[in-house]
Amino acid sequence: MIPFRSTAGRRPAAPAAPLAALAALALTAALAAPHPAAAAESPFESEVMTPYDVARLESVGRVEVSPDGRHVAYVLSVPREPWGDESGPAWGELHVVSTADGVSRPFVTGEINVGDLAWTPDGSALAFLARRGEDEERALWAIPFGGGEARRVLEHDTGVDAFSFSPDGRRVAFLSQAPESEEREELEEKGFDAIVYEERLRSTELWIAEVDLAAATAGDARKIELVGSASNLHWSPAGDRIALALAPTPLIDDSYMAQRVKVVDVASGRIVGEVANPGKLGAIAWSPDGSHLALVAGVDVHDPAPGRLMVVPATGGTPRDVLPGLLGHVDDVAWRDAERIVYLASRGVRTFVGEVGRDGSGDRVLVPEGETIWSQISLADDGAGLALAADSAEHPSEVYWLAGPQAGVAGGPRRLTDHNPWLADKRLAPQEVVTFRARDGLELEGILIRPLDERRGQRYPLILTVHGGPEAHHTDGWQTGYSSPGQVGAARGFAVFYTNYRGSTGRGVEFSKLSQGDPAGKEFDDLIDAVDHLVGTGLVDRDRVGVTGGSYGGYATGWLSTRYTDRIAAGVMFVGISNLFSKVGTSDIPQELYLVHMRHWPWDDWDLMLERSPIRYVEQARTPLLILHGAEDPRVHPGQSLQLYRYLEILDRVPVRLVLYPGEGHGNRRAAARLDYNLRMMRWFEHYLAPGDRRAAEPPPPDVDYAIPPEWGGEVPGEDEAPAVEDETDEDDEEDEEDEDGEAGEAREAA
Repeated sequence: MIPFRSTAGRRPAAPAAPLAALAALALTAALAAPHPAAAAESPFESEVMTPYDVARLESVGRVEVSPDGRHVAYVLSVPREPWGDESGPAWGELHVVSTADGVSRPFVTGEINVGDLAWTPDGSALAFLARRGEDEERALWAIPFGGGEARRVLEHDTGVDAFSFSPDGRRVAFLSQAPESEEREELEEKGFDAIVYEERLRSTELWIAEVDLAAATAGDARKIELVGSASNLHWSPAGDRIALALAPTPLIDDSYMAQRVKVVDVASGRIVGEVANPGKLGAIAWSPDGSHLALVAGVDVHDPAPGRLMVVPATGGTPRDVLPGLLGHVDDVAWRDAERIVYLASRGVRTFVGEVGRDGSGDRVLVPEGETIWSQISLADDGAGLALAADSAEHPSEVYWLAGPQAGVAGGPRRLTDHNPWLADKRLAPQEVVTFRARDGLELEGILIRPLDERRGQRYPLILTVHGGPEAHHTDGWQTGYSSPGQVGAARGFAVFYTNYRGSTGRGVEFSKLSQGDPAGKEFDDLIDAVDHLVGTGLVDRDRVGVTGGSYGGYATGWLSTRYTDRIAAGVMFVGISNLFSKVGTSDIPQELYLVHMRHWPWDDWDLMLERSPIRYVEQARTPLLILHGAEDPRVHPGQSLQLYRYLEILDRVPVRLVLYPGEGHGNRRAAARLDYNLRMMRWFEHYLAPGDRRAAEPPPPDVDYAIPPEWGGEVPGEDEAPAVEDETDEDDEEDEEDEDGEAGEAREAA
């Protein structure tokens, strides 16, 4: 049993006085004084959301319905105790819930990271990837649905990255990284370990092996010789072909921009179908008769996100957009039968489930837009039942089920799971959709979480939260996370606003391209217009506006804290951009930056690159700025944060602090680093958005009082034992395990 989860269904003992002060502070909307950072007996007792509650939120990741539609298997993300457990990302557990009565059973739990979940073709077992027991790499495991222990089915020297069963369950196709040569391994053991940047690349390869799932055994694997690096693997319904994506190299940039769909003949290993899909690529799905493929893909190489539903013959060719008029983005797809496709789409701040013919005819809505935000679908073999993952303003992602031959016409999906029952005891602030117009008349949307216990007629401090990408968007669902103030901010008397500025997804291709070639231009003017709108409604105090965001949202934070410094009273910048010159030269996605963001190289317009860089405006900056960054970030190099910090520190005209997280990349994955981030973020805003002119106030202390609850391991550690995360890296920090539960968080955002 994981002690961290023991409080989920009960309320701990009454809190000590400091936590009562925390709750009282949540009711004091004026934020007259900084929040006291004192230890309490149990932060879980608070009736409002706290950073400690954020650190224990569980959420549903991947969902897979059984072939007969009677059960849904899913991966549950379970955070580690930030103090009691070994440092690391959330665990990924395997659970199964009945679609009839909603009873959920744990199948594989504890210290495990389940990945790439699938039912065996006959529905008798669940297959998954994990590193268990004596495994040195991830292996393919299977656990009987009727009961019994999980058994290893297949292992490979370099691990198993993904898999797909043949329809009869007698063979499995899997992906694995090419091995390092023995000569290279011997040289590295002797210290000849120089890194030749972006060379000596090891592609991901396609293998096929005979398997006996009942006996949990596998024969010798056969490699299919292909040129490129493989991903997105799907065996055809007839068992004779495999569809997959191939990129020229394993570089991240190629995986974003250069994946092309291929169809491989299993017997010969030859490519028998080549799809001319342009630009970015998302989901791939076979039609039940094997004649066609459905793709979620970009419409062209400049499309910022894969969001069009396309169909192409399995023999190859140019795919056709079957929903050309959709002013939204398709997120997931499944075939009901050989003629009809069920799809999940985002439209504005909401989502819906629809169905369309493979020729584009008969488009209809199955599950209309509403207060529930659908994020994933899985269709039963007979097409009569649909499993979904979804969140809402009241809860993170859970499992839902839609039954019936009409799949949604007669009624809406039914919620099956509740993995955070303690949320029912929390008072949550109201959340609403806000529509406003930018200065040029463009209509924009955002999500507003109002201050808890708001008093009409009183103005409140604002935390403007900016999404990354910019090919992403906020939905009217659960908005509270380690780097997102959400309900924690509202409980402490802030209004929290999430703006879908121009260039966001969810409103069609044209809208998502509006910001291209104009970095920090009208897209970030939209953010100031959002603030002006909220000030105009009477809700927000114009002089107490803070901004935060990660990746491209970190870029926005740096920009508003320097270029628009007179409008921003506090900033919290995460893995953000400060210098467009060096950004292009230090990122692992230069082609994506060029093709779907900048649309020109630095040498095409040096003046523009300087003009749109936050470092250009450091001399005028007067906004207290907290800068946080993963020390190992390959997407936005930590040097981006270091440059902005150093310029501001040398000028010495404004409070600034830089926090580096050892072992973290483009977003924090480890529990302790996430909690640390949340505590620092909220403390910074409470310190600098208090009433009065706080811009010149000294920063809070560099160390954080973590106030570790008894549920997480007892006494609060002393200063000498506190985790060191401030302005340093740890060379001996162990390498992160792969995030196998699929929860990427902010890390997937392409800056």
